Amino acid sequence: MRDRAAEVHNQQMFDWNDLKYFLAVARHHSTIAAGKSLGLSQSTVHRRLSELERRIGRQLVTRHPTGYRLTEFGEELRPFAERVEDAVTDVERRVTDTARDLTGVIRVTCPEPIVFRMTKSSLLDRFHARHPKLRVEFVTSDRYLDLSKGEADVAFRSGDTDDELVGRKIADSIWAVYASRTYIDRHGQPERVEDLSRHLLVGFDESLNQHRAAKWLREVAPDAKMSARNNSVLGLVYAVKSGIGLGALPTALGDAESDLVRVLGPIPELARSWRLLTHPDLRRVPRIAAFFDFIIEERESLKSILTG
Repeated sequence: MRDRAAEVHNQQMFDWNDLKYFLAVARHHSTIAAGKSLGLSQSTVHRRLSELERRIGRQLVTRHPTGYRLTEFGEELRPFAERVEDAVTDVERRVTDTARDLTGVIRVTCPEPIVFRMTKSSLLDRFHARHPKLRVEFVTSDRYLDLSKGEADVAFRSGDTDDELVGRKIADSIWAVYASRTYIDRHGQPERVEDLSRHLLVGFDESLNQHRAAKWLREVAPDAKMSARNNSVLGLVYAVKSGIGLGALPTALGDAESDLVRVLGPIPELARSWRLLTHPDLRRVPRIAAFFDFIIEERESLKSILTG
């Protein structure tokens, strides 16, 4: 009887470090991808996950042609494992660093108009007041910089994201179609999306032809005349303000321009989420963690900056 009790006790005990292997497979649906995200071999991930299942006495994943999927019990366990992960991360950060010890530069990439709106607000002043030895350095670009190659540390990004990156949603990205008052006086304004084909349009050039706004315009107005093409969102704003055509713009920028009129939208097909992202290898670096924690606390302030 005593041996049986010991066997049951041992079966229920597990190494909670194995939960990170379970979470990696849950997120990547592959032991190969999970291994890459953890910097380990596929065999190590598979072995540790199998050991966790043996210790728990329940199957957590099943293999399908398209990859690994969580079992019903695995789905139940996942939020608890994520809480453990968050708690361990917090403990590690508290043990290894304090705010006064944080030093260095945080390179943040985001579209140029967002940089302008952030610097006009008191957001960065509050961050620097909390962490006086940290400095935010912006790397502006309308293309997605490669965080895995060190082109930046942190990204504010809307639209499709790289599965390799980790982060949090912080606001909604909303787009609408705008025209200048001058354009409306000369050419009128569309009443519905189908009317765009009869108007002059402003859009992205070939360097951003995969942007969702560029794809949407090609779908809804394939025969429309393009009066200007640009390689940045800020360039679109200036082009629409000049009166040479209609253009799809983020509402945070379009609504802020007194001489622009929102003529259509918001456009559901262009709606996405703004996310704060970084590479998994950087997420627990103290200076990056400090920036993440601050931004998550300031989500309400960021909504007016990112969404308008």
